[in-house]
Amino acid sequence: MKLAAQNFLRVIALLFIAQSVAPLGIHNSTLLEGLLDKYMNEDGTWWTAKQRGKRAITESDMKLILDLHNKLRGEVYPPASNMEYMIWDAELERSAEAWADTCLWEHGPASLLPSIGQNLGAHWGRYRPPTYHVQAWYDEVRDYTFPYPQECNPYCPFRCSGPVCTHYTQLVWATSSRIGCAINLCHNMNVWGQIWPKAIYLVCNYSPKGNWWGHAPYKHGRPCSACPPSYGGGCKDNLCFKDGTDLHYPLPEPEEETNEIERQRSKALDTTSQGRSKTNSPTSSTRTESFNNNEVISTEQMSQIVACDVRLRDQCKGTTCNRYECSAGCLQNSAKVIGSVHYEMQSSICRAAIHAGIIDNDGGWVDVTRQGKRNYFIKSYRNGVQSIGKYNAANSFTITKVSYQAVTCETTVEQLCPFQAPTTHCPRVYCPRNCAQASPHYARVFGTGIYCDISSICKAAIHAGVLRNSQGGYVDVMPIDRKKHYFTSTQNGITSESLHNPTGSKAFRIFAVM
Repeated sequence: MKLAAQNFLRVIALLFIAQSVAPLGIHNSTLLEGLLDKYMNEDGTWWTAKQRGKRAITESDMKLILDLHNKLRGEVYPPASNMEYMIWDAELERSAEAWADTCLWEHGPASLLPSIGQNLGAHWGRYRPPTYHVQAWYDEVRDYTFPYPQECNPYCPFRCSGPVCTHYTQLVWATSSRIGCAINLCHNMNVWGQIWPKAIYLVCNYSPKGNWWGHAPYKHGRPCSACPPSYGGGCKDNLCFKDGTDLHYPLPEPEEETNEIERQRSKALDTTSQGRSKTNSPTSSTRTESFNNNEVISTEQMSQIVACDVRLRDQCKGTTCNRYECSAGCLQNSAKVIGSVHYEMQSSICRAAIHAGIIDNDGGWVDVTRQGKRNYFIKSYRNGVQSIGKYNAANSFTITKVSYQAVTCETTVEQLCPFQAPTTHCPRVYCPRNCAQASPHYARVFGTGIYCDISSICKAAIHAGVLRNSQGGYVDVMPIDRKKHYFTSTQNGITSESLHNPTGSKAFRIFAVM
């Protein structure tokens, strides 16, 4: 049974700071730990202690966490005029590691709390990337009205009740420009009186600290219009930015200091760092490598932009009919909507989405599922839209909200959203950078154009040309039924594998998000 996302532990510290905890886990799970074996020793035992100087988080997880923080900080609404670009801090990482090692489900240590911000997350059972917790912290924005944090302060004498948003406000606190995180495997961790046998514990420390009582997390205004003078007017992705800070990742430790959990990736990381050192002056060998990559670029999109009066019956002819982007202002449009919850095919897609409460008058993304014939359709007035009734049998559809999910380079469609008839909607997926360098043992690609669902989503996206390896970003995934044959090819530096008559696996296509 999944622990409800809103039941977060929040501990309010003295003076002016409010610290928060986000427990996200699966109880009584019978699923194996899967990819969590990267936190095991070479002899197969769980990693429980680290020698001095060894990293408490993998390079790939560190980049995932940092990249997602900066992406989310750059997309706040209302927009921020003074949001600073966040960089990784080795000292904060070490302090996070020290606290993660305690396996205590509370904020600490007390001596540091007056000077740092801190977000916590934990889960056990099915594998979840660390960005799962980061996204959950940000998703608290639904309970937050800028700039009033007091509206979502829960009552937490022992366990939280009510909405929580202080993870979100710490994540988007404009002046919190440094972060350091650590991940630890905790045996028999006590979380609110329940014992989790093998809890994965994430601790993220921030500096300067946020969540000052009575202050908004950032200033509202045109992005980068109120940056501190130290940034020299620099701006990147709506964040105050200083040249060189985008390369502020900690340098790889010397060989004898390399963490056990990174050994399998050391070769790929060395290749990445060498590639960066050659960026400004490419040699003839790097140009040859680029030529041999067989570069392919695809801008094909799964989603379709539709106007307010477009009916599903019109738009669905010969198309995928899965995902649509609705224009703003559809509330004032007169296009008809037939039904409630289940809508008749002659209904306006976007006005039906407003009626269903999936989007508002500002528009947005929706997923549509065709549901076959229904005998009647019920009229109702919802969210400013009056639908009409119909008592003749006709084909129908339902509408759901497009969700977003950050994944790792190793995540597959089989893990995330395997195909189930008649239609499966996947979240819009955010891929980290440099997945082409991910371990071929954990991130494999089967097929070309149509991929087997045991393939890495992000690596397949690079192979298909819908994503650039150096940038990462969003992609759309469409699960489809199984194929008998998947064919090998080399595209964009990735060689996919062939596969014939796989047992039990389904397939998927992957699309660009423009």
